Amino acid sequence: MQIGKYSFGLGDRFGQQGKAQLRAVMKAAEKGIDITPVWNKSNREHSIIHSEPSDTRTEADMAVKECRWEKPYFVDADHINMSNVERFIDSSDFFTIDVADYIGKETTKESLNYFMEKNLKYVGQLNIPGIQEKIKISKDDLYRIGSRFLYAVEKAAEIYNVIETRKGKGNFVTEVSMDEVENPQTPIEMFFILSAISMHRIPAQTIAPKFTGRFNKGVDYAGDINQFRKEFEEDILVIDYAIKEFGLPENLKLSVHSGSDKFSIYPVMGELIKNIIKVFM
Repeated sequence: MQIGKYSFGLGDRFGQQGKAQLRAVMKAAEKGIDITPVWNKSNREHSIIHSEPSDTRTEADMAVKECRWEKPYFVDADHINMSNVERFIDSSDFFTIDVADYIGKETTKESLNYFMEKNLKYVGQLNIPGIQEKIKISKDDLYRIGSRFLYAVEKAAEIYNVIETRKGKGNFVTEVSMDEVENPQTPIEMFFILSAISMHRIPAQTIAPKFTGRFNKGVDYAGDINQFRKEFEEDILVIDYAIKEFGLPENLKLSVHSGSDKFSIYPVMGELIKNIIKVFM
């Protein structure tokens, strides 16, 4: 099971907007832009309005049937962790594994040593195609990144394995999310996070990092758009390079958890996607 090249999260919070949301996706298709719809709703949101994950599945299925949508679509267990994953198993085929709470927690000495050993070849100058700045990596950098992020990836693998055991390999899409933290991950941190994801055999098809700025729901982006542009572009370039380096899924893509209505950054994202695609072709 694979997510399309472009996908869009549909936050149908009250289960009333499915058809309208899908019609918007259909209008994009009429203009030649194929977007895979992904209905999402987090455990927190279900708890607030006393709904169940099965309600999101019902709304999505009904919208698809009534609009005669014949292309792929997904229902996302949004921002799940080990404490609530079981609640979403039956109704979801897309799982956003949120590791924010695990970032910065200590892994074992053995795991950290193995991570260091696997990545020592990148110590020195790392050249990522498309990124003009020279990237220098020291053993201390590698140790710091592993110490900060390795445990989080290990927990993601643990959660992934629970889902795979219940759903079966290849029967769902996996996203790893680390956006609900205070500080954005740097491109080089992203590179070694992807290394760890590969080491732990998580077949992630999307990854959602933290970007500069605030992404509150229902209002525009608040932050430095130029810095967002730089981070977005470099993250895409890092992902492309990491796919080749670590044997990650070829369709692995960058996810922006926008919180909706981020009109000021949409043109930036569109421009960069078009420009970078030209480079990759």
